[in-house]
Amino acid sequence: MIKVTEAVFLAGGFGTRLQSVVKDVPKPMADINGKPFLHYLILFYKKQGVEHVVLSVGYLHEVVQDYFGNSYQGVKISYAIEDSPLGTGGAIKKSLKLTQSNEVFVVNGDTMFAVNLKEIAAFHFEKNSDFTLVARKVEDVSRYGNIVLGDDNRILGFSEKNDATGKGYINGGVYLINKSYLNHFSFPEKFSIEKDFFEKYYQEGSFYGKPCHNYFIDIGIPEDYLKAQKEFIDLFHTIKKLIIQ
Repeated sequence: MIKVTEAVFLAGGFGTRLQSVVKDVPKPMADINGKPFLHYLILFYKKQGVEHVVLSVGYLHEVVQDYFGNSYQGVKISYAIEDSPLGTGGAIKKSLKLTQSNEVFVVNGDTMFAVNLKEIAAFHFEKNSDFTLVARKVEDVSRYGNIVLGDDNRILGFSEKNDATGKGYINGGVYLINKSYLNHFSFPEKFSIEKDFFEKYYQEGSFYGKPCHNYFIDIGIPEDYLKAQKEFIDLFHTIKKLIIQ
């Protein structure tokens, strides 16, 4: 099996909804017990074999660069800097230019989803997938939007936020992307990976959802940011429990 050693972290968020508790830093730099949220993400991925992380940054990118430099805790760090917001798709395409591998993990920089990277990669290559999305089952999908999976975990459809309620699978913010497949499409410089790629082309390509039930937290709202303060205290004492054995 091919080992995936590169990842893109989408770390350019403004953190508008967090302004009441986090000020003057990009959302992924929000302080969690004395360390920025990105610190935990980088270490989590390093523990699973990622050697190179591209940070997609924009708003106050200097804060991120000053903290992490070109190497952090033994992980090579590169920066894809947006002069103006490019959307998730534009940010990903710009970041992928700084990677060497054809298969690259892409991760939301404000979400900790304790996935097992080896299992995702094995699933991805076994399915000969063009694009693999890690799907998280939640009690109420209305905050996120729903993903419909077939019996073989092929993606059959998406629903908008609030269009569906109750239990279901959501986009967990972790992807394994076949770079050459994505580059096959002609997109404008600014586009949404969700709207303009996932939702338009999932029927044409091999798009799969890998179900995962591991620890998940999105710090995009104050309640979950404060929750992370408590839960991350012992995060790396229990890291083995967070990864599927």
